Amino acid sequence: MNLKKNVAISETGFLFNPTSGDSYSLNPIGKEIVTLLQENKTYEEVKTKILSGYATDNDTFEKDYYDFISMLKNYKLIENA
Repeated sequence: MNLKKNVAISETGFLFNPTSGDSYSLNPIGKEIVTLLQENKTYEEVKTKILSGYATDNDTFEKDYYDFISMLKNYKLIENA
């Protein structure tokens, strides 16, 4: 699953979709996940990075990750989803 190529993210965590003109504010973990998706990282690579950098457990990460991905799909920010 890939983030659409025309989606931009700022250093401060604002995500911009030029197709729709919509922008979204991300928290630090959301920003990091989006950045990793832009780098075409796999689910396992994203999971390893987040679990090693934040105080969370595997079950919480998995639930939150899939909720976040569902939101990105809902806003049509992901290709091939």
